[in-house]
Amino acid sequence: MISKRKAVIGALIIIILTTIINFTVSNVVTSSLGFGYAIPRSSYKQYEKFITLKNYLLKNYYKELDEDELVEGAIKGMFNSIGDPYTLYMDEREYSDLVTRTQGIYGGIGVIVTPGEDGYVTVVSPIEDTPGEKAGLIPGDRIIYVDGEAIFGDKLDYAVDLMKGEPGTNVRLSISREGKDEIFDVVITREEVRLKTVRSEIIDKDIGYIRISMFDEQTAKDFKEHLGLLKKKNVKGIILDLRNNPGGLLDECVEIADEILGEQIIVYTEDRNGNRKVERSDKRQLKLPITVLVNKGSASASEILAGAIKDGKKGKIVGVTTFGKGLVQQVKPLADGTGFKFTISEYFTPNGTNIHGTGVEPDIVVELPEELEDGLEIESYEDTQLKKAIEVLREEM
Repeated sequence: MISKRKAVIGALIIIILTTIINFTVSNVVTSSLGFGYAIPRSSYKQYEKFITLKNYLLKNYYKELDEDELVEGAIKGMFNSIGDPYTLYMDEREYSDLVTRTQGIYGGIGVIVTPGEDGYVTVVSPIEDTPGEKAGLIPGDRIIYVDGEAIFGDKLDYAVDLMKGEPGTNVRLSISREGKDEIFDVVITREEVRLKTVRSEIIDKDIGYIRISMFDEQTAKDFKEHLGLLKKKNVKGIILDLRNNPGGLLDECVEIADEILGEQIIVYTEDRNGNRKVERSDKRQLKLPITVLVNKGSASASEILAGAIKDGKKGKIVGVTTFGKGLVQQVKPLADGTGFKFTISEYFTPNGTNIHGTGVEPDIVVELPEELEDGLEIESYEDTQLKKAIEVLREEM
């Protein structure tokens, strides 16, 4: 049986060769990947060169080669040659992972893991109200085997794939836990897991604290719910924590900004031809003072939100200079399950600042102690940035 990808590759080659022969009839190609495009005469020799070299390697290399892998490698090489780390081709697994992250829903056990210092896959924390939490997994647990297969931190993606699966199916984890002499097994039934990108609590008696870890398809809805609950508890101000938020969906960021800001520009983008798209907020605005926490891990959509609040003088920004990603990407799926994303424009804060490569400068610079900078979770009594944000917010309350 011919694989789907081989069929796609074959269709592309046939299309290219047929078009070369029949150029006098038409120079517009409609591929099985879902795109219509024109191939100029100058490109024919490049395609012919590619096919010639590919076939030569397949026939003459001293070991047998996989044709699919050669073509996939050539495609990835084309994207990599641009030199833009945000423009890339994704294989089926990579594209599926991207979709999962942006949708915020997947089948699995709901555990955040990281490569441990000892080389094992280590639990950072189970997500609240997920199978992993219900099964009693705790931060620091080392996962030694998944269904009897040894896993290690240097193959984290593979380990995560083993733990994912259809809701209702079981997975057996073999756990090493500090204080226990022997490895023990935990059988967990997978469920549909929703990544929670927003959490909130009341701190320092009357301040609402909202943490956004990224912007997925559920983030704006969840933010509004958390903000509404805090308002009902009569908080006097809001601290919005965007530290280590890598960004995500621009639309979700814009929707949240619209809840906070009055009538103003949130962000605008410009493409290669100078075409400008402007996102604006309406007259509704947050009636409470707000302070925003950022750090060098705050990027993209989180920088847009922080920049809009800063330029609109809605609140103070506390922390250190953000990452500096001022480029906007578009994601395109392909019919064979792969996909790609590419940069389509750059964005500017309301005052016209392009922060790409420079970042958003905080109003008040506060560094974390060096030994805490790489910590995934920081106790509030150690968090010098949070302490300063509370101090700044109280001046506005």
